Amino acid sequence: MRPSLGRFGYPKSVRGYAVQAPGAPTLDVFSRRTKWLQKERAARDAETSRKVDYVRDEVAARLCERLLDIKRHFPHVLDLGANACNIARILTRPNPDSYSAAPVYEPLSSRVSALTAAESSRSLLHRDEDLPFNNEIAITRHLLASDETLPFAPHTFDAVLSSCSLHWVNDLPSVLTQVNNILKPDAPFMAAMLGGDSLFELRTSLQLAEMERRGGIGIHMSPLADVRDVGGLLQRAGFRLLTVDVDDIVVDYPDSFALMADLQAMGESNALAGRDVPPIRRDVLVAADAIYRALHGNDDGTLPATFRLIYMIGWKEAPQQAKPLERGSGMVSIKDVLEGQRTGGKSGNR
Repeated sequence: MRPSLGRFGYPKSVRGYAVQAPGAPTLDVFSRRTKWLQKERAARDAETSRKVDYVRDEVAARLCERLLDIKRHFPHVLDLGANACNIARILTRPNPDSYSAAPVYEPLSSRVSALTAAESSRSLLHRDEDLPFNNEIAITRHLLASDETLPFAPHTFDAVLSSCSLHWVNDLPSVLTQVNNILKPDAPFMAAMLGGDSLFELRTSLQLAEMERRGGIGIHMSPLADVRDVGGLLQRAGFRLLTVDVDDIVVDYPDSFALMADLQAMGESNALAGRDVPPIRRDVLVAADAIYRALHGNDDGTLPATFRLIYMIGWKEAPQQAKPLERGSGMVSIKDVLEGQRTGGKSGNR
């Protein structure tokens, strides 16, 4: 059964998960080799891999829509962690903003002279190189030796985009600093990564099932960054004019087994360096599915899975760039504004 994009909105409660403290890591949280193997195995079954691209395509589309707000041409763009070149495919769509009252009918690829797609998995990077979209954008595929080392000269790119890949980076501060270095002055960095509340339904169900069946909790799902940390990391990397927001994509599945099968086919399975090596026992999986259905199930019998996305935009500093006013230079007190709203104000405005 093919899942369909369902309702949108934040869960009622907020759940926190362990994340690595900002700064250079003393050890790798994620196994890069494990993640590389997962991507390679998933991409070699091209037909199945394409069927489960629905989340990556939706995230890439929402990220690319943000380019509509930047009225400029981009001679050279980097797609960092390109996966199967989902961004390149989205850029060639004929109508990037079909929901607007004044839709744009020209594909966003018309604003990009050249796109470099950089990815560490050769099979995933070249999976769709024979599809028609490759003829509609000047794309160069670059195989990375490591997702955490960017082999590009300073001031190379007019924009850097990244969709659904940064959540597997061990040393995110270092990668963000490298991104800032390879950007030209006053060039944007735009990214989307999975955030800490992603798949909270599956996380809680597995934890409760293991507590019941095994008397303890195993390490089966990877930790993810929190939205509260992203702005600080971007600022430390040297970016200015920051924008960070959160969006949820909720996908309905027939059962938890279908969800886990799709995650494996995406190459998005657990890649923690210290993860439990033995597979989850069958009785735990069955119990987790029942708990999932009891706690989170929809009225129609399907199970919702929340993919929480953190979107970020930062600009490389430049002399001519607009800068915020100095602290204390404002002409209106925010305290007076808020107090005026509470009392109805004196201006007569409704």
